[in-house]
Amino acid sequence: MASVWAKSGRSIDLHLDFDPDAADGRRAALELALRSAIRDGRLAPGARLPATRPLADELGIARGTVTAAYGQLVAEGYLSARRGAGTVVAEVSSGGPTPTRAPVRFAPPATPPRVRHDLSPGRPDVSAFPVQAWLAAARAVLPRVEPAAFALSDPRGRPELRTALAEYLGRTRGVIADPDTIVITSGFMQGLGLLAQALRDRGCTRIAMEDPCLPFHREVVRRAGLQVAPLPVDEIGASGAVPADAGAVVLTPAHQGALGVVLGPARRRALVDWAASTGGTVVEDDYDGELSHDRQQIGALQGMAPDRVVYAGTASKTLGPAVRLGWLVLPRRLLDPVVEAKFYADAQTESIGQLVLAELIRRHDYDRHVRAQRLKYRRRRRELLARLTTDVPAVRVHGAAAGVSWCWSSRRAGRARRRS
Repeated sequence: MASVWAKSGRSIDLHLDFDPDAADGRRAALELALRSAIRDGRLAPGARLPATRPLADELGIARGTVTAAYGQLVAEGYLSARRGAGTVVAEVSSGGPTPTRAPVRFAPPATPPRVRHDLSPGRPDVSAFPVQAWLAAARAVLPRVEPAAFALSDPRGRPELRTALAEYLGRTRGVIADPDTIVITSGFMQGLGLLAQALRDRGCTRIAMEDPCLPFHREVVRRAGLQVAPLPVDEIGASGAVPADAGAVVLTPAHQGALGVVLGPARRRALVDWAASTGGTVVEDDYDGELSHDRQQIGALQGMAPDRVVYAGTASKTLGPAVRLGWLVLPRRLLDPVVEAKFYADAQTESIGQLVLAELIRRHDYDRHVRAQRLKYRRRRRELLARLTTDVPAVRVHGAAAGVSWCWSSRRAGRARRRS
């Protein structure tokens, strides 16, 4: 059978296995093609079909042939036609085998139920997404960009965003950044995977990661072919005693991802000294470093040793995880292998969001949004602490007043901790 793409004047495309030279005639061939597409599930219930005239023109057959075929399938219950509404696939089609679906081995996280107070760990307040500022930035930047901005370009990302980030990160986080050494990623997880590949290709076989840390971050490293060595965390952060066979270490210095503690000054120096003396690499996950509530923010570790520390940031906590924009500030020795890994992963991160975020930063709307989020999370934290003190006095809070989550434990439960 011939395969035909039919395109109507109303921009409805339709792929059919239609054979105009079928022995049973063109009407029967068209009925068979439509019936098969509906039975196989390629045309779902409610799918709109092209009007008879443009479909006949595309297939090179008489309009009456299409009209008769549609009428037959309406009579059989496959299609539904109403005046003024066109022809659509009927909600209940007649029998035929149910299409087989491949088994799903990975189930994405379920949509959480609607709750009055969501205390789940690590979830920012996405209801505070700066819709109006985002729209204003989009309206300002998109009309003036060159058409080339909508084509594939540098795997590192749009120069507008890399330039804006170099200024912003230096000003707010103390990061020493050159736009040329910044790579825009589709969130932190992709950045971690790209780094793991690049380190593996340079001979690294094992990466030390904080224990505890997010389990899917460990899985990203393992899937890149590297082993994970646990790095204990206590009240002053990750241990400075990195396992001897580890070629890199992944840290959350500003706000530890599970226990909420801040990496102490002595540990910072010890980990930087380890990287300098061994040739190792420190990966700094600064996932919510901007969201310190009640004290001066601690600068990024990267500023102490930019040739040994990879700075990884993200908009997931400040704007929302769905934005899928992250960034790596890389030592030059890792730039080429990471850019190569990025190119073969997805060529580049989508450009529209990059351009809009760059404009938000340039206009300082991003600064204003981050400050507003800090105040909001500070108020919420204080209110919850007051309620805990009154209603659950056995609970003791741990960790820095920062980020979108923190830790508590029961005095009766010793050092057992939970994130809130």
